[in-house]
Amino acid sequence: MEIVSALFIDEIDLRSVPGPATRIDLKGIQFSAAAPTPVPLVWAPHLVVIIRCPPDGSGQGVLEVTYHHGDSQIARSVQPFDVEPGKFTYRLVRAELEFEDYGTVEARCRLGRGEPITVPYTLLPPVDPT
Repeated sequence: MEIVSALFIDEIDLRSVPGPATRIDLKGIQFSAAAPTPVPLVWAPHLVVIIRCPPDGSGQGVLEVTYHHGDSQIARSVQPFDVEPGKFTYRLVRAELEFEDYGTVEARCRLGRGEPITVPYTLLPPVDPT
């Protein structure tokens, strides 16, 4: 198994096309956002992880996502999954992250005990509407 992609998004839509094949439409891909209010606050961005199972794979795995701010782990999600060998699956991960200050959180995504891939997300100060 391998992670094909991991991104913070606003929306995900799946649709069938001739073949039969499937299209995944990702909307609002982001690596940062302006906070809606001053800190401290809880922010819950959506992370989508797309996973591929090779044709000779078992089809069973575990996705672990840990969120880190500096040297501290601030959240963790573990999700078992099944995917047909030779196919793809996706998992949505939504963690409620407590921000005491603006800055970057890293989502470290891995399958089983494999090497993680890191996706940064930066919370920026609110935008002055004037």
